[in-house]
Amino acid sequence: MRDFIDDNAIQEILDQSVNPEKSRVRDIIGKSRELKGLTPRETSVLLQTEDEDLVNEILSAARDVKRLIYGNRLVLFAPLYIANYCSNNCLYCGFRRDNKELKRVALTMDQIANEVRALEQEGHKRLLMLCGEHPTRSSLDYFIEAIDTAYATKTANGGEIRRINVEIAPMTVADYRRLKAAKIGTSVLFQETYHHETYEKMHPKGPKADFSWRVTAMHRAQEAGIDDVGIGALFGLYDYKYEVLGLLFHALQLEKDCGTGPHTISVPRLEPALNAPAAIAPPRPVSDHDFKKLVAVIRLAVPYTGMILSTRETAALRSEVFNYGISQISAGSRTNPGGYREDSSESFRAAQFNLGDTRTLDEVIGDIARMGHIPSFCTACYRLGRTGKDFMDLAKPGLIQKFCRTNAILSFKEYLVGYASPGTRKAGEELIAKLILDTEQVKMKSKIEDLVGRIETGERDLYI
Repeated sequence: MRDFIDDNAIQEILDQSVNPEKSRVRDIIGKSRELKGLTPRETSVLLQTEDEDLVNEILSAARDVKRLIYGNRLVLFAPLYIANYCSNNCLYCGFRRDNKELKRVALTMDQIANEVRALEQEGHKRLLMLCGEHPTRSSLDYFIEAIDTAYATKTANGGEIRRINVEIAPMTVADYRRLKAAKIGTSVLFQETYHHETYEKMHPKGPKADFSWRVTAMHRAQEAGIDDVGIGALFGLYDYKYEVLGLLFHALQLEKDCGTGPHTISVPRLEPALNAPAAIAPPRPVSDHDFKKLVAVIRLAVPYTGMILSTRETAALRSEVFNYGISQISAGSRTNPGGYREDSSESFRAAQFNLGDTRTLDEVIGDIARMGHIPSFCTACYRLGRTGKDFMDLAKPGLIQKFCRTNAILSFKEYLVGYASPGTRKAGEELIAKLILDTEQVKMKSKIEDLVGRIETGERDLYI
């Protein structure tokens, strides 16, 4: 398939939107509240807005749109790195093949099972499985065996992994079909940067140097039947405004060609990594101010798409950005293979990048519950077939909340009963009581009360 990213067209759109009229900005903000998304040109106007009053209006609109589509829930997951051998030499990544100081690891199936047990014993139900790109050390056979191992690993008190999303190098349609058969959830792949010259510079060696093969990968995944796909850019490599438009053009192309846009968009920022020059000194660093704005603009441009925030960011910034469009977050993360069982001062030598938020899962859940967000481990949509176009048909008009709010409460209750510390449980029970009280439909309120009570008495994995 052809490369559909046009550098000149994106730059032209940005150049034509410099210093936009206030009335034009407010018109676009108003349109965004209709939950129908924005065109690239409209998105560019918001990106080029520097007036602080208008920026605050953008943030306010993003907060409202996020609540209308996704409510106040935050889905939690943990990344599981299984190998850090890599054939690529990406200048921003600790796994790069020229990093001779990196401690190379490819976990055995027993070690992967131990990692999964550690995560389950904390309360995790959703994983994002990752590895470096290497023909032997992280082959597709190895990756699929790791998925099977993770799903098969169970612990006491209902400990199990119910959804495994994957972040894996671009593949053929045939290989994506094999991946789908392994019962994955979302297949995620970051383009890293949509700017061709920057992409070439940042990927000097290895299979990842092929821009076109990477940017068309999610088309092949959907052709293979994987209807939930995720995209992302690594902010700090090039102009963040350009990257947001690149993401939007990618999303629009997927919807045009495949009938369904991305299920998720990820917004990682560069963080320091061992012997990774572009991570240590980002070429185009993004300030906290601009990061908050870009999150809000993406939420307004593609309101139906889930937005993922990793533990690259500090706890304080994450807490603020939750309000502007984020719907999924990692928590208690480790970026080195074996990191959930290993507690060593040397562990950073096997990591992909440094962490900004080092709180435990329990600490994150306690904090977000006290802020009024609903921590969710729900996997109901995936298991009931509400994926791809079916999910989008519910998400676009904001109807997905009909299911998500209730299922978030139920999965949160399961966490509180089985894993929470006393302080987190107290905060969580108070939040659930308030959420039940605020439920307007009498039948639904009664149903939630019944299901919550059943979880309290030992039932698990309840959802609608």
